[in-house]
Amino acid sequence: MQLNGSEMVIHALKNEGVKVVFGYPGGAALNIYDEIYKQNFFQHILTRHEQAAIHAADGYARASGEVGVAIVTSGPGFTNAITGIATAYMDSIPLVVISGQVPTSLIGTDAFQEIDAVGISRPCTKHNYLVKSIEELPKILKEAFYIAKSGRPGPVHIDLPKDISATIGEFNYPDTITLQTYKPTYKGNARQIKKAVSAILEAKKPLLYLGGGALSAQSSPLIQKFCSLTKIPAVETLMARGILPFDNPHLLGMVGMHGSYVANMAMSEADLIIALGTRFDDRVTGKLSEFAKYAQIIHVDIDPSSISKIVNATFPIVGDVKCVLEEILALLCEDYKEKATLSWRQQLERYRQLHPLGFKDSDSTLKPQWVIQKLGEMLGERAIISTDVGQHQMWAAQFYPFSFPRQFVTSGGLGTMGFGLPAAMGAKKAFGDKITVNISGDGSILMNIQELMTCAVYGINVINIVLNNNYLGMVRQWQTFFYDKRYSETDLEQQPDFVKLTESFGGFGCVCRTKEEFQSALKQAIDSNKPALLDVRIDRMEDVLPMVPTGGALFNMILEYKE
Repeated sequence: MQLNGSEMVIHALKNEGVKVVFGYPGGAALNIYDEIYKQNFFQHILTRHEQAAIHAADGYARASGEVGVAIVTSGPGFTNAITGIATAYMDSIPLVVISGQVPTSLIGTDAFQEIDAVGISRPCTKHNYLVKSIEELPKILKEAFYIAKSGRPGPVHIDLPKDISATIGEFNYPDTITLQTYKPTYKGNARQIKKAVSAILEAKKPLLYLGGGALSAQSSPLIQKFCSLTKIPAVETLMARGILPFDNPHLLGMVGMHGSYVANMAMSEADLIIALGTRFDDRVTGKLSEFAKYAQIIHVDIDPSSISKIVNATFPIVGDVKCVLEEILALLCEDYKEKATLSWRQQLERYRQLHPLGFKDSDSTLKPQWVIQKLGEMLGERAIISTDVGQHQMWAAQFYPFSFPRQFVTSGGLGTMGFGLPAAMGAKKAFGDKITVNISGDGSILMNIQELMTCAVYGINVINIVLNNNYLGMVRQWQTFFYDKRYSETDLEQQPDFVKLTESFGGFGCVCRTKEEFQSALKQAIDSNKPALLDVRIDRMEDVLPMVPTGGALFNMILEYKE
């Protein structure tokens, strides 16, 4: 079949089953957008900023488990997209990002809107391509989707020069791809798995440590089966929230800098840590020399470069979490004796009761934790929750009752303010039957608030709950604890009228100062069938606790702030 390069892009997206694409046109991408105008294979969502296009594709991928797709133009169009690409890269999210580029004859001449997109994207993509001929384009498109979603997922970038996007060639789209230098290992080493099972059988204080890779591997049912069989307690990273439902009796909560007391103490005192799809991030480990120093470590990850990168693994297993866990369960079923860990589980229950995850409620001031809890009571599993980055992100992770995998969409590794609203748009396009809520702060929401216009145009009825404390809250908290209350450039007392701003975009806005107002406003927002923003005025000085200071041991938590 003879097609030009732009038609090849459209047909490749059709062949890959792509349902929605996010993007922003420009000169170097005009040929692609002309073909988008002609096609009826997928919906294109015009965002109001290229960064938002990538975040929206990212949110779609996180919520659905499919590859997210975005298209941008050259020069500033692509540099605007880099923050979104880096966000996806840090959290191992599968994306295919297609950028227009100046014609091949102009590359390297400092042409208008020329930038070395491949050079810029190399550090923050799983793989990238500069298309040099029409003959190689079909194979590149197929490879991009294969690489993005296989092994450890990640973003793949295709830079397509304008002349090649107009050149006609033969479109032979491969059915399968085999790459000599890229062959992910899915099945774990049998000998290592047997050693790991022996360690599990012998452990007196075992702990299951779940990361985002376990989510990517779609291993939640097996993990629940493992916990039910063994009664081994489990902790989740920020990226793993929802793998175990909030009411699972074996779940101790989130671990790390703002993890629960019981989760952090379990990690510190375990004699065996079973790490599934996690990279031992510094926000989880704290001071490395004090981290899990009594424990042997079983580390299962599909990416061999992650194993023993930060913490040495006693039993390294390269493989897909789901595949490895199936083999572990098959070997465990007949031999495991849960009574061996009874005293350990009792000890952890004492820790849970000693310092439960909670807060001091108030009748006069809205507490952000109460807002999250009430949101959970009112929506529960009917909602998909996205967040921006800051205090509100941690409160959401701590207090929302997550019921299923991929219910929580948040930027973990890069910590990108401005992620939440466009990511929620993507999540809503993935699951239109779910109520999609973005929990944000008054600092974060302004970074991509223009996407309320996108929501209004396309009927993407995202509800934004802005926990407004007129501060860059997390930075202010650090200044309170560690900088003698020198609030350098964190006071946001002068803010726009968020209600009028939302209404100007065609949405529903409301200010909430009391519990009654919040509950009423949330119901109105749902019923309004519009994009919405609730300006929730919370206690200005509320802190996220527990907190492990940077460089501190995981067991040395700040449990309350003292003057």
